[in-house]
Amino acid sequence: MTVSLADIDLSDISFWERPMAEREAAFAVLRAQPGPVLFTEPEIPFAPPGTGYYALVRHADIIEASRHPDVFSSGRGATSIQDLGPEFGEYFGSMINMDDPRHARLRRIVSRAFTPKMIKQFEVDVEAAAVRIVDELIAKGPGCDFVTEVAAKLPLKIICDMMGIGPEHYQAVFDATSVILSGGDPEFIADVSRAAELLLGAGQGLQDLVVSLAAEGGDNLTTALTSANIDGEKLTMQELGSFFILLVVAGNETTRNAISHGLHLFSENPGQRALLLEDLDGRLPGAVEEVVRLASPVAWMRRSLTRDHEMNGHRYREGEKVLLYYWAANRDESVFTDPHRFDIRRTEGPHVGFGGPGPHFCLGAHLARREITVMFRELFTRLPDIRSVGEPDRLRSSFINGIKRVRCTF
Repeated sequence: MTVSLADIDLSDISFWERPMAEREAAFAVLRAQPGPVLFTEPEIPFAPPGTGYYALVRHADIIEASRHPDVFSSGRGATSIQDLGPEFGEYFGSMINMDDPRHARLRRIVSRAFTPKMIKQFEVDVEAAAVRIVDELIAKGPGCDFVTEVAAKLPLKIICDMMGIGPEHYQAVFDATSVILSGGDPEFIADVSRAAELLLGAGQGLQDLVVSLAAEGGDNLTTALTSANIDGEKLTMQELGSFFILLVVAGNETTRNAISHGLHLFSENPGQRALLLEDLDGRLPGAVEEVVRLASPVAWMRRSLTRDHEMNGHRYREGEKVLLYYWAANRDESVFTDPHRFDIRRTEGPHVGFGGPGPHFCLGAHLARREITVMFRELFTRLPDIRSVGEPDRLRSSFINGIKRVRCTF
């Protein structure tokens, strides 16, 4: 497939609606350029015009930028290309949009809940939830939507249980996170002029929920965050609210999409399914890493230059923006042999599906790996022939590589 540089506009949402092969070819063209390409920022009604951004699409660039957070800053925003107003910071100004030392202080507070030791304690709950989900899937029968019946259920339940959110709130959390990470998909934001209203409304709903949970107390992560004391400091209510939003959104959406992509990848590659079933426990860890590499649920994160800086032959200027395209780096031909091929025995890496090395590496990576592993072990043990049917209905977004719906049969 031939794609020229003139055909590529990463800021045009129609680019992200192209077939996967076309997008992969476009990013290969970008990686072949002598330096990063500057793109204009997409216009949105609630943000001022921007100055553009450089697309970092090579594995080496993303690794190096991630290791220098003092130069490639998250403080001006990591999850939006545009500089948004202070009202968005109230709900979405979590540690993902912060630099050290404040970032480090907040991460210390919550990281205790996401260590391998702590995740091990949740293992029984994760396994029991996976069993119930497959029981319900079998009872429902083939032909249903895999996303709503399987992929969304496990991470939603686990993160809600960790935060002390009861089942009566599951649907509200699911709906709010879908809006927040919709990327402007018209299914969730039909009227672009109301985008700010809908996003802030979703954030307000989740913040109201955390306020009520904090008042109730109990043995959960919300209470632990409320009472945590690090170096004599506690979280403010605003910090608690934005932290809560980050955890329920990231802990739900990204794992859901990795599981959805995983079923489709195994359905499109029956030889890899056969390899997995030959040695399920032995090959599942590698399979999970390969699913995350190719899915790259979070396609990019933004950074802003704190000072002039030269990296891999290009001179960046203070104030410039860069987007770290993890999705593209995970297909870098200089790192991964035949990078578009799904290979559960792949040994090259490391992939950056959980972000690059450094202080912003995904806090929930251990939990995500455990959930994906347990879900596929349960599915392929009890329904070894389960597969997706047809092409997935993909999220219309440049930020989240999401699957909204995909039918399954077994």
